[in-house]
Amino acid sequence: MNTNSDDILLLKLIKQGDQIAFRHLFYQYADSLERFITYYIHDREKSQDLVLDIFTYIWENRQNFEIKLTLKAYLFQAARNKSFTYIRDKKIPVYLEEMEGMEIVQNYDSELELQELHHLIEEAVSLLPDKCREIFRKSREENLTNKEIAGQLHISEKTVEGQITIALKKIRIHLGDSYSYLW
Repeated sequence: MNTNSDDILLLKLIKQGDQIAFRHLFYQYADSLERFITYYIHDREKSQDLVLDIFTYIWENRQNFEIKLTLKAYLFQAARNKSFTYIRDKKIPVYLEEMEGMEIVQNYDSELELQELHHLIEEAVSLLPDKCREIFRKSREENLTNKEIAGQLHISEKTVEGQITIALKKIRIHLGDSYSYLW
């Protein structure tokens, strides 16, 4: 079930309380949503909880549930929002946290594009100058603050901020026009 008409039928059945249709929806998207959320929050167990929250919300609100997008786009938008809410509340730095205000999900036709994007980001990070890459990874992978990074590397916080800005710009350039909608 990938087409919009299939989505409409599936939603209609779910609204009527059809548990089989709901299970179908869950099994069709749960794994992809979990991987999508895990990419941002780096916590598989919490990702599973957030996916369950999304589906619980849908089931509990099924009678009044309306979407303006395709069902897939809605689910990934909900996953994105759950991820960024979790990041904001827990103050977890992650790759491209600055993307919070963007409408990524609507542009993904498949999980393959998401994997390609992740690969391109990793590739871009590996191409950064050594010091810039080190600072960027400490910020995004080790979750260190600018002050902590500056202290470890014996440089100023402004230098850390500047290097992170440079890293993000180079990543944007590396991604090119194909992903310009992210920025």
